[in-house]
Amino acid sequence: MHQDKINYVEFPAADLEATKQFFQQAFGWAFTDYGEDYTAFSNQGLDGGFYRAPLKSTTQQGAALIVLYSAHLEQTQAKVEAAGGQIVKPIFEFPGGRRFQFFEPSGNELAVWSDQ
Repeated sequence: MHQDKINYVEFPAADLEATKQFFQQAFGWAFTDYGEDYTAFSNQGLDGGFYRAPLKSTTQQGAALIVLYSAHLEQTQAKVEAAGGQIVKPIFEFPGGRRFQFFEPSGNELAVWSDQ
């Protein structure tokens, strides 16, 4: 553990099963269930979990944007779409790289960036 550093992130998820299936298919994440209302992921850069709630985390509501990295941005966007993710900002350039933003099945917004 690192003192005073971000250690864990939690997201709401109205449909835990659909959210788990999406992240397993699109990114290869593994989950550990803790009862019916919570599932955790680890070894993804930052550990975290999803708790059952009818809420969602979006930038429009002022939420922090969690950004994943990919060396192959177009391939990752295709995997996100194939797994049922909704692209809300297609690939665009910004100083230092390119990225896209998406909603997963429970409506949480995340992004993927690449320096390539």
